[in-house]
Amino acid sequence: MGFYDKYILPRFLNCACGTKPIQYQREKVVPLAQGLVLEIGIGSGLNIPFYNADRVTKIIGLDPSEELNRMARKVADEKGLRVEFILGGAEAIPLPQNHVDTVLVTYTMCTIPQVAEANKEINRVLKPDGQLIFCEHGLAPDANVSKWQNRIDPYWGKIAGGCHLNRNIPALITAAGFKIEVMEQMYLPSTPKFAGYNYWGTAVPE
Repeated sequence: MGFYDKYILPRFLNCACGTKPIQYQREKVVPLAQGLVLEIGIGSGLNIPFYNADRVTKIIGLDPSEELNRMARKVADEKGLRVEFILGGAEAIPLPQNHVDTVLVTYTMCTIPQVAEANKEINRVLKPDGQLIFCEHGLAPDANVSKWQNRIDPYWGKIAGGCHLNRNIPALITAAGFKIEVMEQMYLPSTPKFAGYNYWGTAVPE
């Protein structure tokens, strides 16, 4: 791991994913989590302050970055929230089948290398009556914006930890065997359009 990935990238991601518009989106979806929760890409712990402790029995935080995990532990300790941290990727989740009540994924599907495999793993570990809560940026519906997303994407990933601007979030979710129950979408205010088209909502295993 190079100097940038180890020391600069975690702080860059923490700042980029902690802007006011994004924090406002987190505030909409995170409190919906309940029971045993698996958070995919817990990162630096930006979602932790928004959990409703009365609805959650335990949080399992999965992330491949040791540096971001270290930052998230501090947030969890400050908030007094019970979080079990697992260092690893979402393509092979080390949990049994039908294990968790809620899977929460925010601003993470853009970055997972094998996202289709990861979403199938999410379906596997989720209970049949469980719920996937998602909030992601992705492919914009406007041709002019999506054109620029496609142009910028190869370069963006190099500075943003492998983040993709142009992933079709709804299609990725349904292709993994989920039925989307509720979904809203819009451009986030005060955010460049090429990086600011948001999808958020809930889905259940079919």
